[in-house]
Amino acid sequence: MGRLPRRAFAAAALATLTGLGAAGDAAAAPARRPRAARALRGMWLATASHRDWPSRTGLSAAEQRAELLAHLDRAARLGLNTVFFQVRPAADALWPSPYEPWSQYLTGVQGQDPGWDPLGTAVREAHARGLELHAWFNPYRVSGQPDPSRLAATHPARLHPEWVVPYGGKLYYNPGLPQVRAFVRTAMLDAVGRYAVDGVHWDDYFYPYPVAGEEFDDTAAYEEYGADFPDRAAWRRHNIDRLVLEMAAGIRETRPGVPFGISPFGVWRNAATDPAGSPTKAGVQTYDDLYADTRKWVREHWIDYICPQLYWHIGFAAADYAELLPWWARVARGTGVRLYVGEALYKAGAAGQPAPWQDPAELSRHLTLAAGFPEVGGHVFFAATEIAEDRVGAFARVVAEHYGARATPLR
Repeated sequence: MGRLPRRAFAAAALATLTGLGAAGDAAAAPARRPRAARALRGMWLATASHRDWPSRTGLSAAEQRAELLAHLDRAARLGLNTVFFQVRPAADALWPSPYEPWSQYLTGVQGQDPGWDPLGTAVREAHARGLELHAWFNPYRVSGQPDPSRLAATHPARLHPEWVVPYGGKLYYNPGLPQVRAFVRTAMLDAVGRYAVDGVHWDDYFYPYPVAGEEFDDTAAYEEYGADFPDRAAWRRHNIDRLVLEMAAGIRETRPGVPFGISPFGVWRNAATDPAGSPTKAGVQTYDDLYADTRKWVREHWIDYICPQLYWHIGFAAADYAELLPWWARVARGTGVRLYVGEALYKAGAAGQPAPWQDPAELSRHLTLAAGFPEVGGHVFFAATEIAEDRVGAFARVVAEHYGARATPLR
């Protein structure tokens, strides 16, 4: 898999977006408010499939460490203040976990000790550079391939095959099983308890993105636990709600004051589906397809921040950045939940992307637009590789036009 799987799924979702008209003219942006001294400026550092780090299998511990420090050095040099480091890409670990095996992305062999502690090193070295380090976990993804026998012999998915659902050529833990929910929470909280992380972060994986012609087979769990719900969809949303609430409580108990945030796919529901939804025509809606009621989590203040992936250009007919940004600002308004915006740096200058993404100014226009919404507390860029490459200078332009003064993250 060339890119992080969540991006592959998002790309597939965008392929199903309806009304794919030509991009309209960029909306007129409100006047920029003064740069705040406190704002989050972040990047995702993805480890699944060697997306950003480590660059390949077979590197020595010293080479891996040097690559990691180069990413941190670059982030600090360019004026970022937060790194979202993917430490549990697929029911595995980038720290010495007593619950799950070492990640295969370190040595090429799942369960093999890499000879050092990447998460511990990342926390220590980020702090030495004035950066915050948020631990990024994927709760339910087990493997990007369908064969359980290829997992480490001690992998919990092999010890408890009844926990696992194959779907779309991959393996997932079943969110409908209380024992699964308890286990993944414990596995993630182990890292939170061991390390002085500055935040706990999830992305957009809950129930998997839909695969045409396939059903996620959780029938047995639904029959056992779903009797009190009007339908399977409501039960599935309840399962994800429970995980969010239980994880939030666990973080408060384990490391009080550490914020818990989620970065979902950018469309909760289309307005055509629900009048409360956004003016979009997305083929995927988190509420209906991933069973993640992201709007509810904000309105009920179950999480500390929300970072929707607004990975579309200004004027995109099916999902216009200039329409989604104010929609999310309205959702966050008055809740006490901070709003950060996930930005698609990976699209800037990429082959096959439409004309707006070939313009180095597109991302800077996003930040100019967002400056008119006081609810927006910062931006997070996907991802570290593109920050290093900066194909058309889009990130350099963001830095020059918006990151002139140093900022500290909102707490």
